This record gives sequence, structure tokens and C-alpha cells, in this order.
Amino acid sequence: MLDFLRREGIDPGIIEGIEQFRAAHPVPAEAAARVTEKPRFDYYGKGIWEAAATALLCGENLLLVGPKATGKNVLAECLAAAFGRPSWDVSFYINTDAASLIGTDTFKNGEVSFRPGPITQCATLGGFGVLDEINMAKNESLAVLHATLDFRRVIDVPGYDRIAMDPAARFIATMNYGYAGTRELNEALVSRFVVIEMPAITEENLRKLLEREHPTLRDEWVKQFASLYQELRRKCDSAEISTKALDLRGLMSSVDLMEHGLNALEALRMGVVNKAFDPFERKLVEDAVAARIPADLGRDGLFA
Repeated sequence: MLDFLRREGIDPGIIEGIEQFRAAHPVPAEAAARVTEKPRFDYYGKGIWEAAATALLCGENLLLVGPKATGKNVLAECLAAAFGRPSWDVSFYINTDAASLIGTDTFKNGEVSFRPGPITQCATLGGFGVLDEINMAKNESLAVLHATLDFRRVIDVPGYDRIAMDPAARFIATMNYGYAGTRELNEALVSRFVVIEMPAITEENLRKLLEREHPTLRDEWVKQFASLYQELRRKCDSAEISTKALDLRGLMSSVDLMEHGLNALEALRMGVVNKAFDPFERKLVEDAVAARIPADLGRDGLFA
């Protein structure tokens, strides 16, 4: 990951800080399996990388906010890999409670003992905790994190000892606005994060992503797929279509299907077009696809 950061032109001082952080905080043996050396995707965006890495080096927790397909989880995974930390992914939902985060009592070897939850494990083993869709949980259940996320950096477990956080532990929360089941985060919780507004992926960075994931994809089709995605974004911005078909994961999955032999138009129907359930909207998306992608385009024409 550090080589990737150098290629992307990240400030050498920040990279040096990451190297010093890694040297100062070796990974415990029991958490080594949670370290990702090479993430599935790279996050492209020099400014965001520098802001996020600097915040983590300063001991801050991150809140990544923005619409879908802006790479929030990709960035979180890449940050953990760059810093060489074990990571815990915590998915939030409306019934999330303190026990599911901090831990609960369990019966072991004939006695009641404490079974640590993901937040406790992450905090004690110096990991990076990815709090996914944090605004889907009830605010009252998240209140147990207040002492963990602020200057106290402790976890008080009722009936057990106070648990101090490892100096290397950080938390990276993600959230989308306007999804079903989401709610506003209260000010007390938000104040414990520094917030990064995630920008939409640029056409240039999308090309880099496609080239990295599919090095044999011909350049003309790299440009067409990147331009198609940006055209769909413009249609979303002008309210011609909803954001359902603006699905970067779907586009990448479509190209995977093409590489395995599926016709390009059919692959894009499965990964992009059919995400729009309204027939009129689906027709608009399919027209945008058909204008750029020939109906008979197959693997031989796409890949070198």
C-alpha cells in the first residue's frame, strides 16, 4: 500500500509518518489474521488520502460521509492496510445495542465470564474499527461509545474492570444520507469524529480503477465505461433518473462478467440497468448504455 501511495504522489512526510506508526505499533499475534496486506480495491484521490491519513496520525477518529459509490468502505479498508492494522467491520442496524458492540456475559468453564464484542477487541488489540452505516443504529445504543471515542479512550464494562484502549486503535465510521432506516447522528457523537465529505469518483480515477482491476481491457472501452458512469451521474444530478442505477459496484461486476464471457450489453443489464425498477427509468438507463456499447460486443472485442 505504501508503494501505491508513493505512485499517487501522497506527501512524503505523511508516508514517513505512517511508516513510523507501523514501526511503533507492532500487531499482536492474536490479531495478525485480521491484517489485510492488499485490499481488493485501491482508493484513488490524493487529497482525501492525505486528509484521512493525517487525521489518523493525529489520533483522531474519522467519519466518512457522502452518497453511494464514493468509496467510503474502500478508503477505510485501504487506510487499515496502509497503517498495517488489524480491522474489525461492525455493521449497524436498528436493533444494535451495547452488548453487541462492547460484549456480554457468557458461561464458560463453569463460571460467568465476559465475552468481548468487536469494539472491545478492536480497542484492546490496537485495530482499526470500521463502523459501517453508523446512522442506522439508534443514538441511545451508540452512547456507550462516547468514552471510547473521546479523549478518555476507555471502555467501562458494568460489573468488570475499566478497559483502556491501545494507543494504535482508531475508529472509522461511514454513513450515507437519506437511505431508508437512517437517522441523524446526535451532536455528542459527531463531535468525537473529524468528518470527511467523500467526493464522487472522477472519470480519471475511474479509468485508473478499471485499468488496475482489468489490465487487459482495451483502452477505448475503459474510456467508454468511465464516460457511461459519469453520464449516469449527470442524469441523477439533473433528476432524470434516480440513483438506483448509479452503482459503481454494479459496473465493476458487469466488467467481471464480460471478462468471463458474457455479452457486454447483457452484463450491463444485470449490473446496472436492472437496478432501476421503474420501467421508464430503466429504459432511459438502457438507452444510455446502448448509445455507447454495441449490442454484439463480446469478450474478444473488449479485452486484448
